Amino acid sequence: MDWYPLLNSLRIAAISTVVVYLLGIWLANLVARAPRIVKGILDVVLTLPLVLPPTVVGYLLLLVLGPRRPLGALVLGVFGLKLTMTWYSAIFATVVVSFPLMYRTARGAFEAFDQTLADAARTLGKSERWIFWRVQMPCCRQGIVAGSVLAFARALGEYGATSMIAGYTPGATATVSTTVYQLWRTGNDAQALRWVLVNLAMSAVVLLAMNYFEQRSGVASGSRAGDGGGR
Repeated sequence: MDWYPLLNSLRIAAISTVVVYLLGIWLANLVARAPRIVKGILDVVLTLPLVLPPTVVGYLLLLVLGPRRPLGALVLGVFGLKLTMTWYSAIFATVVVSFPLMYRTARGAFEAFDQTLADAARTLGKSERWIFWRVQMPCCRQGIVAGSVLAFARALGEYGATSMIAGYTPGATATVSTTVYQLWRTGNDAQALRWVLVNLAMSAVVLLAMNYFEQRSGVASGSRAGDGGGR
């Protein structure tokens, strides 16, 4: 059994999760602080990929990254890199479709953050950067971890946009999802079922990991609250 689709899926999901984590935290914090009207507009724009069909996302990406499109042609001419039909092309698709999950979860955590903690740190002369990383991020950790895990799971199972922008080439661009479709399309149900079981196992592991981190965060929060009450 060729394990390339699994390794490629994990590689794509891991890279896209790192990108989504950084972008999601930055934009979620920015939008959480924005005025109501601006927040509403940005929220719609940033969440739109969540409700768009994946094939529409893939088509829009092709309009931007295709080799005959301005950006795709520029990168191809200057760096000699194709932005479509390669394994890393799928990263663009997985980042776009998984970003709203990270963004929405992180934004909810930031909006629920108790600002009096930040105000107390300011009275001690702490910088905004220190407050964000040492006060706000630890308090919002549970939501951020949940968003990261959900984004990873979404990227791992993405098919529609990935199939359009990266295609399916065995040993080159194949992922678990595209492999299942191709095996089913060619009548190889036995192999398709094996990959389905692999996908189910990966999804179960991801969900168990999310539950584990949520439980640990809840226990840690309860311990801190108990210590505070004891004092």
